[in-house]
Amino acid sequence: MAISLNSVRPAQGSTHKKKRVGRGPGSGLGKTAGRGEKGQKSRSGYSRKIGFEGGQMPLHRRLPKRGFTNIFKKRWLEVSVGALDRHFGADEEVTPELLHERGVIKKAKHDVVVLGNGELSKALRISAHRFTKSAREKIEKAGGAAVEIGEAVDSAA
Repeated sequence: MAISLNSVRPAQGSTHKKKRVGRGPGSGLGKTAGRGEKGQKSRSGYSRKIGFEGGQMPLHRRLPKRGFTNIFKKRWLEVSVGALDRHFGADEEVTPELLHERGVIKKAKHDVVVLGNGELSKALRISAHRFTKSAREKIEKAGGAAVEIGEAVDSAA
């Protein structure tokens, strides 16, 4: 038998009917609708605080706190010279925006660093925020140029 989209079904026993609570005694979940008798949790509008453990010290307060997150940490998008060799033709101007367009990097919002992994057989003029020593050597050996992009200067200041 050939499988087609109209004959695809979920595995046996993997799906269940939705539980309809408060629909009479025959359903097994009538009257109190599975909430038991009285108390805060049986009332409408009840909502417990996230992480509340009934007065016990919650887990997020019992665990030790260590270290911090550096909000000024510099993020680098790494690009190898081998990847540049695959995605660009000879004598092409390579910029972070073009790297994003060609799908070499996901977003051009972080600074780009060119690494010396792989081989470069074409002369490319590459603009990036940083180059490793081996990457710079390979680019210049292939007849290209490694242009370092300076820090973004705020024009309003």
